[in-house]
Amino acid sequence: MSSTKHDWTKAEILEIYNKPLMDLLFEAATIHRQHHDPNVVQVSTLLSIKTGGCPEDCGYCPQAARYHTDITGNDLMSVQQVKAQALRAKSSGSSRVCMGAAWRNVKDGPEFDQVLEMVRTINKLDMEVCCTLGMITENQAQRLAEAGLYAYNHNLDTSEEYYKEVISTRGFEDRIQTIENVRKTNVTVCSGGIIGMGESIEDRAGMLVALATLDPQPESVPINALVAVEGTPMEDEKPVEIWEMIRMVATTRIVMPETQVRLSAGRMNMSREGQAMCFFAGANSIFAGDKLLTTPNPDVNDDMKMFEMLGLVPQKPFIKVMQPPTVEAADSQFAALGEKPKWTRPGHQIERNLEASGKTKA
Repeated sequence: MSSTKHDWTKAEILEIYNKPLMDLLFEAATIHRQHHDPNVVQVSTLLSIKTGGCPEDCGYCPQAARYHTDITGNDLMSVQQVKAQALRAKSSGSSRVCMGAAWRNVKDGPEFDQVLEMVRTINKLDMEVCCTLGMITENQAQRLAEAGLYAYNHNLDTSEEYYKEVISTRGFEDRIQTIENVRKTNVTVCSGGIIGMGESIEDRAGMLVALATLDPQPESVPINALVAVEGTPMEDEKPVEIWEMIRMVATTRIVMPETQVRLSAGRMNMSREGQAMCFFAGANSIFAGDKLLTTPNPDVNDDMKMFEMLGLVPQKPFIKVMQPPTVEAADSQFAALGEKPKWTRPGHQIERNLEASGKTKA
């Protein structure tokens, strides 16, 4: 039986976050070593299988159709293209492929069937498969599970309070509902957020409260530093300082001891020393590959050199949870229901998002 605490309060988490840094690091590193091998880091490769044209208005995202960014959209990749990318990722040390599609939510039909085929194909390569496809229903989650999905990513992004300042096209409760739908299957949950969007430290603590009070807690929590992209409403946000990232990682490790904490977007701005401090503070997963969906990421060879320097080794697949079996499409127990779920559209307005939508490209 896990003794993980699930009743964290914002005050408790703030007290941890604001500790003297040496005390915070010592506590986080101690907890990390109790639950994980400190020299093993899980390596994931993020693949954008459908880029751009998203109908949402997330203030941080260059893939939103309404903002004028330099993103070149592309239609859904073929299963063969995805397989080739997965094999390349595997040869460079990744144990997981995470496929992202710029959708608001999954719609039953040929495109989703194609994604299910991608899941089957990658699972058969003995790699963990993760998808991030927007909101999904329970039946869609069951179909992904049956295809052999290992993890589903659905970030909370920020605290429930600050969420309304970032996105107006969906509600925070939709995020929670999607995670609950995934939890009704054997698929693991990957959910984290972004710091550096103009939120307060209280909001960072609020996001960790929302994640840490889930029972069970997410198996994977990505911590992203905002990559401010020109053309998005958040293009002028100042970069997150490395100390903020280290504190966030350490606090996440303390409140979610068994979770894999992933250093995600923003590593391009971090020195090797800064990343080493994050690994010491409890980060034990990274995204590898030259791009994270649309934003730049360190070269995989540079990452492997850093691993060598620090004595880190990539985690093998299916260490934390057994490999799920793959059921072929012809043998599926779950049919497409053609559902039209009523995901929320809160309808409030966010000034900076409206301004960015109205700007034309310079």
